[in-house]
Amino acid sequence: MIGREFEKSRLLSAYASNESEFVAVYGRRRVGKTYLVRQVFENKFTFSHTGMASKKTYEQLKHFQLSLRRQGMPDAKLPANWLEAFELLKDLVENSDMERKIIFLDEIPWMDVPRSNFLSSFEAFWNGWASARRDILLIICGSATSWIITKIIRSHGGLHNRVTYNIPLEPFSLDECEKYVKSRNLVMNRRQILETYMIVGGIPFYWSKLQKGLSQALNIDQLLFSAKGELHNEFDYLYSSLFKNPKPYIAIVTALGRKKKGMTRTELSDASGVSNNGKLADYLESLEHCGFIRKYTCLGKKNKDAVFQLIDNFTLFYFQFMENAPKDEHFWSKAIGSAAYNVWCGLAFERVCLLHIRQVKRKLGIDGVISEEYSWVTRKDETHPGAQIDLLIDRADDVIDIFEMKYSKNPYSVNEDLLYDFSRKAETFRQVTKTDKAIHYVLIASMGVARDANADEIQNIVTSDDLFAEISL
Repeated sequence: MIGREFEKSRLLSAYASNESEFVAVYGRRRVGKTYLVRQVFENKFTFSHTGMASKKTYEQLKHFQLSLRRQGMPDAKLPANWLEAFELLKDLVENSDMERKIIFLDEIPWMDVPRSNFLSSFEAFWNGWASARRDILLIICGSATSWIITKIIRSHGGLHNRVTYNIPLEPFSLDECEKYVKSRNLVMNRRQILETYMIVGGIPFYWSKLQKGLSQALNIDQLLFSAKGELHNEFDYLYSSLFKNPKPYIAIVTALGRKKKGMTRTELSDASGVSNNGKLADYLESLEHCGFIRKYTCLGKKNKDAVFQLIDNFTLFYFQFMENAPKDEHFWSKAIGSAAYNVWCGLAFERVCLLHIRQVKRKLGIDGVISEEYSWVTRKDETHPGAQIDLLIDRADDVIDIFEMKYSKNPYSVNEDLLYDFSRKAETFRQVTKTDKAIHYVLIASMGVARDANADEIQNIVTSDDLFAEISL
């Protein structure tokens, strides 16, 4: 298994406990939740069951009955409701001779059909029986992250504070993707790995579909632009699997996909048509937990003025190229080098950098320094020309790093225009914020910089190789 060391250690700690433990594993579709749990425990479960998507209560219960019959209760009757279903599960567990009884309920949000009373029955199962024992390891898992967070982790009812191990599963980093590529004997250089990451992000399932013998461009053509490609319709499947009502979520990411720097809640409400109320807050929080968007506060602004920005690579790529793409199974190979491609490269690379802040800090030698990351924007007025800084790091050692991120296939030439841009932004930032900290210019250049005199004006250079650094939690 590639990576996941921290998550594996958490699962094994729960297994080694002398008490019953309740573990919640969650994350977006295809990120590897089920694979992780099955690999760690080698499928040695006392009971394992997976909910069914878009099925009614009767079908869910019938499926549960079949799982009981396959795993030690051949005469299990069809439960009339979820209370009876969990009573049967108790019988199965009590008759097991396994020392540590592992119960794995996968895609648990799908079992919570309206008016099924699943959640109250599940609460009774854990609170009234399993938690009182000392030999139960209950693991729940699901792609509908918002359901697990609101109904389980932040429950205000019977499951309040009942989860003992909370394991959000994040996408792979560039380092982990590189290790995965090598494990599958795919021949790709780092630039190709980086560009693939810019397209599909760090979702292991997406990477598992790359085929040996095909170039990076042909793999993308086959997966995303061929009518039979496994990711051709992934956008619709992705949001419908995560959210029971995907429409407002899609409206939000669609609006964010049109504005690089992001939007405030008010701006987003106007652009998406989603009312600016508690529901919008819930939608945004769910999207943030799933890793589709990031929420950041501009330096000097209050939390209510926070900006939301789309950072999911696959969603960005979909809006840029797939949403209205012609029916051409070689679309991507033909698009490479076009103006649209070049614009997308710059934007997508910025998002990759934002997803690898820890690696950037490691390169700068400040991973042990207390710091905060921000974006910053100010509009033009009579005193200054306005400026936007997509990333700055405000450090406790009296330094503020301001960043420019540039993607290129050759070493980047630090020209006078870039230096002027740095200088203008730094001066505007200092004028507006009144900071007296030292301001360092940091350039993240995918292929490094060319050797020229102007490069001496940059305090630090970060390359894509630095973004591939291995960072342990």
